[in-house]
Amino acid sequence: MNWSLKPSRNALIDDSLTVSSPGPTSLSYDEGGALTLTCRASSNTVQHTHLSLTWYLQKSGEDNPRPIMSLDRDLTLIAGPGFEGRYQDGLIRLDKVGEGTYRLKFAKLKLSDQGEIYCRAQEWIQDPDRSWYSITQKEAEKLTLTTSSLVVRMSAQPKVLQQGQDLSLSCSLDTQNLEEKFFTVAWFRGSVELARIGPSGILSVSAELSARAERGELQVARRGVRDYSLVLQPVGTEDQGEYTCRKRLKTLILNTSKSRNFVPMLSPCVIIEGGFSLDMQNSLTVKEGDRLSLTCRVNGGQGQLSVTWQHKATSPPAAAFTNVISLNQDGVVEKGPAFAGRHVRAARPATDTFTLELDRVAPADAGVYQCVVSEWKSSSKTNSQFISSNVTVAPTASFLKLRLIGRNHKVTVGEDATLICQVKEMNVPMVLTWTLQRVDFPLDTIVTVYADGSISWSGVQRRYQLKVESKRNEVLHYLLINGASHAEAGSYRCSVSVFQDGVYRRLLQSNQLAINVENPENDLHVYPKQQSLAAKEGEDVALRCGFRSGASGLSYFYKVSWLYTGNLSSTKTLVQLDHTGLLSYPEDPGLRGLQRRLHLSRPEQKSSHLGIQTAQEGDSGTYKCQIELFQLDHKGQWQQKASQSSSPITLTVTSVALQVRQSFIITSQDFTVLCHITQQSSADSEFQVTWFWQEKSAENQRRPIFTAYRNSTLQAFEKSDQLRFSRPLHNNYSLTVSKAAPGMYFCEVEEWLPSLSHGWRKIATQRSGHWTVDIGPTVDSPGKRIFECSDTLTWIIITLVIFICLLSVVYVLILKMRRTGKKPEKDFWTEQVSLNTKPCMED
Repeated sequence: MNWSLKPSRNALIDDSLTVSSPGPTSLSYDEGGALTLTCRASSNTVQHTHLSLTWYLQKSGEDNPRPIMSLDRDLTLIAGPGFEGRYQDGLIRLDKVGEGTYRLKFAKLKLSDQGEIYCRAQEWIQDPDRSWYSITQKEAEKLTLTTSSLVVRMSAQPKVLQQGQDLSLSCSLDTQNLEEKFFTVAWFRGSVELARIGPSGILSVSAELSARAERGELQVARRGVRDYSLVLQPVGTEDQGEYTCRKRLKTLILNTSKSRNFVPMLSPCVIIEGGFSLDMQNSLTVKEGDRLSLTCRVNGGQGQLSVTWQHKATSPPAAAFTNVISLNQDGVVEKGPAFAGRHVRAARPATDTFTLELDRVAPADAGVYQCVVSEWKSSSKTNSQFISSNVTVAPTASFLKLRLIGRNHKVTVGEDATLICQVKEMNVPMVLTWTLQRVDFPLDTIVTVYADGSISWSGVQRRYQLKVESKRNEVLHYLLINGASHAEAGSYRCSVSVFQDGVYRRLLQSNQLAINVENPENDLHVYPKQQSLAAKEGEDVALRCGFRSGASGLSYFYKVSWLYTGNLSSTKTLVQLDHTGLLSYPEDPGLRGLQRRLHLSRPEQKSSHLGIQTAQEGDSGTYKCQIELFQLDHKGQWQQKASQSSSPITLTVTSVALQVRQSFIITSQDFTVLCHITQQSSADSEFQVTWFWQEKSAENQRRPIFTAYRNSTLQAFEKSDQLRFSRPLHNNYSLTVSKAAPGMYFCEVEEWLPSLSHGWRKIATQRSGHWTVDIGPTVDSPGKRIFECSDTLTWIIITLVIFICLLSVVYVLILKMRRTGKKPEKDFWTEQVSLNTKPCMED
C-alpha cells in the first residue's frame, strides 16, 4: 500500500508558521566589530512538526544568497560555504535560546559580510513511511548590514630635512563611531617599531630611542579623537628612512596593514660642513605696554653657539648698539647694564632658535634690535653672524578704545541700574575714574580705581558697587547703582589715565550716558488668601495674606502687622514685623495667651503667614493683615509711602470633646516608644528622629532624650544604659526606655533630601502623637500594661507593715484577757478575727 499522502496531508494542515527578526532594518558596523542578530520562528500546528532555520547573506550583484549558518530539523549545526573556518575558530555561532528564538553571533565582522542578512524557517512533517516533507517555509524581513574599514592616514612636515631640524609625523584614524573605540597607534621606521601610545595615553618607547625620550627629543601625543603625532628633535643621519604608522585594535592584535598614505618620510639629509646663516623678522610694531618678542633662527650652524641681543635707539639717535642680554654657549644668561632692572629674557627653545622677550615696552624701547650669533669650537670663537630688525612702539592712546554702555537707563526710585565701561586694547596699568554730572551741580567724582587695585570713594559708597571682568582683548568695568534715588540721576562718564615713567597722562574719556530716576507708582494692594477658616479646638491654624506694589528695589521695605477683633471687642494689634526686621508683640493682658501661640513668617517677598498653634475656642474672631510701605532715601531717612489693610479673615474655632490619649501604667519595666513613618516625599529621603519627654503640666517645656541622625550617628541626652535604640525597618524607629518617668513621650522626624546646588537640605518636620506614662500600682485590667514590682525595698516595707499589724492584734488579745481574768481558751494565733475589724492596710 502506498503511504505517500503528501498532497492530501498538506491540504489538511493549517499554515501557522511565523518568522520575524526584531530590531532595526539598517545596521552599520566597523570591520572587526561584534554583531548579534535574533530570529524568532514558531508554529501552532496541532500535528507533530519540526522546524529548521538558516541565516543567509545576499551580497550586492549576486543572484543567489549565501547560507551563513543552519540548524536543521534534527538540531544539527551546519556552516555555509566560506564560513566553515570562522565557525571552527568560534568567530561565528548560531544558538537556540528559548522556545522558537535563534541567535546568530559574529565575533569579528569582515568587509565581505556586507549585504542583506535574513533568516528563513522551514516546517517539516514526517509521513508514516518515516520520510520527512517540507510543508511550508517563510522568511523574515531583510536587514541591511554595512561594514567599513579603519582608514589610517599619515603625513610628515617637512619631508626633506637638514641635520638638526625637527621631524613631525602625524597619523590620523578615520572610521565610524571612533569615540566608542580604543586603539593603540605605533610608529615604525622600516620594520623597527620606534614608539607606541595606548588608549589610556601610556607611551612605550623602543630601547633605541629611550635615551632621546628622557632628554625630551622624542614626543608622542594624542592631539584629538582621531589625531596622533610623533616629533623627533633634532634629527640626524641615523633618522633617515621610511616611516609608517599602524594601529592596534582594542584586543591588541597587531594589524599589519600599512597606511594607505605610505610615503617615505625622509630623504637623505643635507649636511652643511661650514658657515651658517640667520633669519629674523625685518620689522615689527608693538603696542606700548605689550611684550616684545623676537626670534632669531640659525641655518647650518656647527658646534656650540652663543647669542647676544643688542639695541640702538632711534629717538634720540644713538651712536652705537648697547647690549640687552646675552646667552653664552654654556647656557649662562647675562643682562646688559641698561636693562638690569627690566623684565627681559633670552632663551634657546630649539637647537637652531634663539628668542628675546622684553615686557612692558615703552616708547624709548623703539629702535633697531640686533641678533649676534657666534660659533665656538674648543672654547674658541670661530665665526659670527648678525641680523637686525626695526621695532616700532605705538602709543597706547592710538589703540585704546573706551565706550560706556548701560542697562536700565530709565529706572524707578529703588530699582537698580548698571553702567559698563568697556576698555579695549589697554595692556598697561591704568587708573579708571567714574564721574557724575548732575543738573545745576558741579562735576562729581564718584570713585577712582588705581592700577594696584586700591579704590578711592568720593560719592555715597553704599549706593554703588564695583565689578571688573577681564576678557582676551578688553576689560569691562561695572558700576552698579543699588536702589537708585534722585541723587543718583545725571550723566555718567568713565575716563582712563596712566602713570608711566614718572609721568601722569590722561588718555581718554568715554561718551556720556544719562540715568533717569522717576518716582514709582505707590499702588499698594493687600489681599487675604482665604476669606474664612474653620478649625477644631487643639488644631494648628495658618492665616495667609499677600500684597503687591509698583515699588521695587533695594530702597523699599515693608512693615507687616496682624490685627485681631474678638467677640464684642475692639480691634487690637497682635504682632508686627517692622521694615527693619524687628518682631514685636504689643503688650495686652487679654492677648497674652494668644500671643504665646503665634508664629509670624514671610515665606515669600510679598506674602505673610500667621500661624496659631493649638487653637482655642476663644481665638475665634476676625483677623486682618496690614502692610505699610517704607522707603530709605539718599540721606538714610525712612519715609512712609503707603499703608493698606486686607479685608477681614473670619476664624471660627469649635470646641471638641476631651480626647483621651493612650495611657500606660507601669512600674519598673521597660517602655517602648515606636515612631512609624507612614509617608515620605521621596525615595531618596533620609530621616533624623528625636524622642522627647515633657511633664503633663508643662506643655511648652520639652526635653530631648535621644536622637538618631540621618548619617546613622546616635546621641543620648539621658543615661545611655537606660535607653535602647533599634530600627527594624527603613521607616520604623524604636526607643526603649528603662524605668520610664511619668509624663508624655513623643518623637519628632526631620526629612532631608540631597541636591546638587545646596547639598543636604531639610524639607519637612513632623511630630507624632503623645504617649502618656503614669507610674502606679500593678492593675490586671484590659488596656493597661501590667508589670510586676521587683523592688527589694518595697517588699521589705510591706513585710514590716504586716508584722506590725500582727503585733497589734496580739497586744489587743492580751489586754482583753487581763481585764476578764480568764485565760484564753485557744491559742491567739488561731483566734478568729471579727469581720468588723478594720484592715491595717488598704489595697
